[in-house]
Amino acid sequence: MRKSLLVAAAGLSALIILANSGPRADEKTTYEYLDLFGIIFERIRNDYVEEVDDAELIRSAIHGMFFSLDPHSAFLEPEGFREVQERTSGAFGGLGIEITQEEGWVRIVSPIDDTPAAEAGLQSGDLVTHVDGESLWGLTLLEAVDRLRGEIDSQVVLTIAREGEDPFEVTLVRAEIQITAVRHRLIDDIGFLRISSFSERLGEDLVEAFSSIEEEAGETPLRGYVLDLRNNPGGLLSEAVKVSDAFLERGEIVTIRGRNQDDIQRHSATPGDLANGLPVAVLINGGSASASEIVAGALRDHKRAVMIGTRSFGKGSVQNIHPLERRGALRLTVARYYTPSGQSIQGLGIDPHIHLPYVPPPPAIEVDATESALPGALENRLRGRLDGEGSEEERLQMEEEVQQRARETEELRRTDNQLAYAIDLIRGISLRDQWKRP
Repeated sequence: MRKSLLVAAAGLSALIILANSGPRADEKTTYEYLDLFGIIFERIRNDYVEEVDDAELIRSAIHGMFFSLDPHSAFLEPEGFREVQERTSGAFGGLGIEITQEEGWVRIVSPIDDTPAAEAGLQSGDLVTHVDGESLWGLTLLEAVDRLRGEIDSQVVLTIAREGEDPFEVTLVRAEIQITAVRHRLIDDIGFLRISSFSERLGEDLVEAFSSIEEEAGETPLRGYVLDLRNNPGGLLSEAVKVSDAFLERGEIVTIRGRNQDDIQRHSATPGDLANGLPVAVLINGGSASASEIVAGALRDHKRAVMIGTRSFGKGSVQNIHPLERRGALRLTVARYYTPSGQSIQGLGIDPHIHLPYVPPPPAIEVDATESALPGALENRLRGRLDGEGSEEERLQMEEEVQQRARETEELRRTDNQLAYAIDLIRGISLRDQWKRP
């Protein structure tokens, strides 16, 4: 049965390629090739060694037709269409990885924050070669997704091939994936925004995140913002435009160009910079794709932010989903998008201004090598007494806050070198701007 499906898929793929390779006098017309497909279909269903299901043959032929296009175009069966809808709405079941297909293999674009895949340490660029011991090579992308998904709380064993390492197995427990599109926190005097997916309502959630950071900062002047787009596989174009607009006052965000030269869409920023003109650093890596690259490209081209990290994934195409009543949906690549400078990043990605690979944290070793740790060191009893201000309790509280900030900064440098660098850069830019003032 499997072989018959592959034959039908490959057969229709070949027919479509030939039918569209250009009209020549010695070639058959499109209708003649469709007639040829009918002949092949009848021969398979009547003469193949095992009885085949007509519907499965036709569906396999349809999938094969898309296999001859690009990795992002596909025919979505009804169940697959529902999964796509759940994913963009912010909740779905599975392992929490965004995948693509590369030369017959399944490659991880990025794991999603706080999911089984992320907790197991799967990384952008990993190849998933087997699921429960069965090879994924040669399957369509949707067939691979079907193997990866399953009942919530069920176990699955993935075989992973990672560059520089021997293949290894990882056991994961499937879960309901709840995506928190944007997370935020205040790191001393710098606002941190982590966007994990461009799902519905991201634009509104981002506005609330800015407000929360400003409220938490209180009287403390903010020095800038860090926008973390690492391992963000993308999502809705509309939300990418909203996120870019949040940092821009004016100018083009992205241009979409279809098959026809006249089929052009332009999205531009509106007045209002939620970051109030403060310096912005954007973190990207090989797992930053699609909508993430729209944001990174817009902020880079308008010189609104400094890009830090490694080159992004390079998905510069736009897909439309056309529902087919109760028969699933058609996901078709219909256009390419271009950054404000007119650059297409398809297959190229966004190069950061500062190339800084992520370095895994070394084992934590607690060593206190400060003056206060030395035997018989003098205590700090002068601060607050010479100027006659502050009680002993206030002094001790202030010292504890200083030490706590130092511990947090040291922990950040140990666990996330890219974020620590971005924070240092924002502070450096802020100090430079202060020193320039009269």
